[in-house]
Amino acid sequence: MKVVLFGASGMVGQGVLRACLEDPGVTEMIAIVRRPLGRSAPKLREVLHTDFEDLNPIAADLADADACFYCLGVSSVGRSNAEYEKVTYTYTMEAARVVAAGNPRLTFVYVSGEGTDSTEQGRTSWARVKGRTENALLAMDMHTYAFRPGWIQPIHGETSGTNWYRLLYRLTSWLYPLLRRLAPRYVTSTEHLGRAMIAVARLDGAGPRILHSRQITQLDA
Repeated sequence: MKVVLFGASGMVGQGVLRACLEDPGVTEMIAIVRRPLGRSAPKLREVLHTDFEDLNPIAADLADADACFYCLGVSSVGRSNAEYEKVTYTYTMEAARVVAAGNPRLTFVYVSGEGTDSTEQGRTSWARVKGRTENALLAMDMHTYAFRPGWIQPIHGETSGTNWYRLLYRLTSWLYPLLRRLAPRYVTSTEHLGRAMIAVARLDGAGPRILHSRQITQLDA
């Protein structure tokens, strides 16, 4: 299985990359990054690219993929609506357009979030943008899955690129075992996310297209 990964340097992307490198069924791993990751593996190849609004220059690297795991994203906190929409919608749709070109059997897994607004009519701006992105991806000629995790616990030392997220995880990591028991519907981990993405890539478009934390975790059972 050839997998293309966006967002490999983020907390979720780090977990997904680790799962892919450990899975013998993933034979080729293409990470699209702005800066080198600083790691190497026999089946990992990094493609450096800075303009995520135009991926045509690297289209050949994305061709013939079996799956694209899209983990690139930012917090809406401190960003204008235009900036958040560019990263969340425009970048994602450009990635889907290029990687799915001539490849209708591609599985595209998009990391969305709990609270995403599929109606695109709600009062919360970030939720509307996420909903618009999900809907556009689901309408494309490919196998789309939208993951809507709630609380994501880093398991193997993955770290967020956002300072206040890193602080939050340091202060609350002890809560994870309790949350798993009390609120499994809203809690998963970077390890579960990575393995679940690989699992849905093998479904050939079957099963529910929007998955929440409990379903994500169950796919790794």
